[in-house]
Amino acid sequence: MAKTGAFTFVLHSHLPYARRAGMWPHGEEWVHEAIAETYVPLLNALYDLSEEGVPWALTVGLTPILAEQLADPLIGEHFRTYAAERASWAAADVDRFEAAGESELRDLARREPHWYARILSSFTDRFGGDLVGAFRALQDAGNLDIATSAATHGYLPLLSRDSSVHGQLHTGVRASTRHFGRSPQSVWLPENAYRPAREATNHGVVVHRPGLESFLAEERLRVFFSETLTVEDGAVVGKAIGDVIGVYGGLRRTPARIEPGAEVGEPGTTYQPYWVGDAPGEVAVLARNNRTGLQVWSAAYGYPGDGAYREFHKKDTNSGMRYWRVGGRDLGLGDKPLYEPAIAQERVRSHADHYVHLVEELLGTYHAEHGRTGVISAAYDTELFGHWWAEGIDWLQGVLRGLAHSETVEFANAARIIALHPPDQVLNLPESSWGNNGDHSTWLNDETAWMWPLIHGAERRMEELVAAHPRAGGERERLLNQTARELLLLQSSDWPFLITTGQAKEYAIERFQTHLERFERLARLADAAEPLNEEQRAFLAEMEERDNPFPAINYRDWAERQGIANVAPVGEPGAAGPLNP
Repeated sequence: MAKTGAFTFVLHSHLPYARRAGMWPHGEEWVHEAIAETYVPLLNALYDLSEEGVPWALTVGLTPILAEQLADPLIGEHFRTYAAERASWAAADVDRFEAAGESELRDLARREPHWYARILSSFTDRFGGDLVGAFRALQDAGNLDIATSAATHGYLPLLSRDSSVHGQLHTGVRASTRHFGRSPQSVWLPENAYRPAREATNHGVVVHRPGLESFLAEERLRVFFSETLTVEDGAVVGKAIGDVIGVYGGLRRTPARIEPGAEVGEPGTTYQPYWVGDAPGEVAVLARNNRTGLQVWSAAYGYPGDGAYREFHKKDTNSGMRYWRVGGRDLGLGDKPLYEPAIAQERVRSHADHYVHLVEELLGTYHAEHGRTGVISAAYDTELFGHWWAEGIDWLQGVLRGLAHSETVEFANAARIIALHPPDQVLNLPESSWGNNGDHSTWLNDETAWMWPLIHGAERRMEELVAAHPRAGGERERLLNQTARELLLLQSSDWPFLITTGQAKEYAIERFQTHLERFERLARLADAAEPLNEEQRAFLAEMEERDNPFPAINYRDWAERQGIANVAPVGEPGAAGPLNP
């Protein structure tokens, strides 16, 4: 049977830099928890599919700062302690429930030590403690497209200097290439936040600030992902003409130009990829399909809210283990019934089958109505699966197995879809994100407005340091590189997000201020005429060990770029006026 459309899952994996930055309730345990509940179970599911001979395909974004942490030996050592500790806590629950005569809770508790033991065995034996290497092997086998991102998930539209946008993306791409052995083709823009071209002022001179796609083109990134309304609210401006040839693993092309057509002004659709604004024939966008997205995300009818699934929010007061199920959407935590694993697994199979049929139906309908191949990009946070939705990994594995055997759906990863089905239209995208209201207000609001002038001041300070020391070596180069690391960590979108949502407000403020203080102290030392004394050398060494991501970082990447000729264009949101979402 002929294929009517193409499908890819896009899983976005990200955690802020938490190495040696607290444990519980906020800090490095975020990484340990995600390893145990999401990353190792996901890898187990994918390796199992491969061993079964299932021709699955998947796009997984691993942000560079997450990959740095997963590859860090200290994180691995601490994770082993974490998993063994949780297993012992669950074992104590078994004894406690046995003594209390609570046989149902006892039987549920008996599952947990074995579960943690299997996770630890997979981490240590199946994957050799090298999760980055495990993902890389799946990539090299041809199943997995590993997408990169900005280095520390910096919120690119609100950064004030071209150098910072470039530094975030270039450092991120270089880190991903080092970890995974090949240049990435796909990129997840942090928070799905996009900014088109605009005019701005730099030192009193009006300069053109190209859209983010120009930065992606400079890094030879071929496809990024956007929120549904970004594409549906965008306008098709014509066709890209030129020799654009799709090849798996990349795109060969000659320079493309836009040929206006009758379709000018038409809105976009999530069922098609598009070339984007300033980079026709170079950078494509795939938007998240709303119907498949709601089937998982929707609080009203998404799968994770089914009453049979394990309740995330109710934990045992002694061990923190979860022994209850959702039961009903309106039930209070005190009324949650006990978990029934067999019934939950039945629901997993039913929901996986439903999703496969939904994808087939949507693509079939689009093909019948438009006479062309449609594309569905289903984008989710990876941590939804296994962590927030305990049965989510099992569901995902079921869907991958089902779609791999579909007679009508071409199952591929994002890079392959763009290579085999290159866009034929150019779209102008509006400024947007996947935050509340589709704008920047989750990251820029009354609670976070104080942060951005500090970030912008640090950006300009970094440019000044590069200008003053363009060819530094030795200790001064180490200082400047560490200063750049602290700037990246300062720019993480997680800090304003956690403040806005209230999930870890005080922790986020403390982390932001800590990285700002370290940046400022390192900048002063880097700019000083005299050499470091012993105390200052010790401080530099401590910072290099404590905040150690991106060993290949190059401070020169933060040279001023705003409006400078012969430099690939980058952006400076806010330079033309006040930051306003």
